[in-house]
Amino acid sequence: MAVLQGLLPALLLPPLLLAGLILLCGLLAWRGAAWAGLLAAICALGLFAMATPLVAGLLIASLERGVPMNQPAGDATAIIILGGDVAHGRAGDEPGSLTLERLRAGAALHRATGLPILVTGGVLGPGEPPLATLMARSLKDDFLIPVRWVEPRARDTRDNALLSAAMLRESGMGAALLVTHSWHMARAMEAFGRAGFPVYARPVRIEDRPRGSWSDLAPRPDRMAESWFALREWLGRLVYMLRDDPAEGVSAKFTDPPRPPRNSRQVAGIPVEFRWLTSCFLHTSHSCRKIEDAAA
Repeated sequence: MAVLQGLLPALLLPPLLLAGLILLCGLLAWRGAAWAGLLAAICALGLFAMATPLVAGLLIASLERGVPMNQPAGDATAIIILGGDVAHGRAGDEPGSLTLERLRAGAALHRATGLPILVTGGVLGPGEPPLATLMARSLKDDFLIPVRWVEPRARDTRDNALLSAAMLRESGMGAALLVTHSWHMARAMEAFGRAGFPVYARPVRIEDRPRGSWSDLAPRPDRMAESWFALREWLGRLVYMLRDDPAEGVSAKFTDPPRPPRNSRQVAGIPVEFRWLTSCFLHTSHSCRKIEDAAA
């Protein structure tokens, strides 16, 4: 399941999706389809755009909208650090670059507040150790900070929230500071809200928005990766919105307006330019439910 969750977004999102379309269009053009060349050029332009700081920055900024820079700690009595990725090497597995950024931020927060730390992250691939185990080892060895709770079973952000909340409740903890990247914070806060556990945002590295200079149009490989992460995160938010019930309002307090009703054609936290797509998915999902009920 973990392998499938990682494979599907890679295949269904650019740049692999656009690369596959370019290959298909090339075959169609070779067989005489005149329009295939134009479509291939459009896909190539999309690949170029994804690699620019302008497009990558705008995509990341759309995810960070309304994420608070430093919420008041409130009644938080613990720190939750969400796992991100794993790096593989001959010496063994270790936390990836995204996870290390979150661990560094969590370690600094622990030193500033003295609050105990929970790390959460399950197995990301066959034969790999749980990410939470690697995170706890890194905090102990690299940052000289002990970890009180290790949650090693979470497969995704929803599991991070449900399993971490259950573990902290058993220890008498009623709220926590949440450490994850700014572009992932909105989905994570909503997941903890659905789990009924209050958390306060401590986002890692809120990005500067593009300034519109000529350098923002120069393609870079790292910006292609940022664009993919942003599109993957939007896909995750869309899946969670269609699959899960809305949060009960016990968690995040972003600067956005209150969440509209479930049957509304707008969804809180999603920019206006994306809401038409969200509405299409909501309408399709509602129609499918009607068909299933009629067939039952």
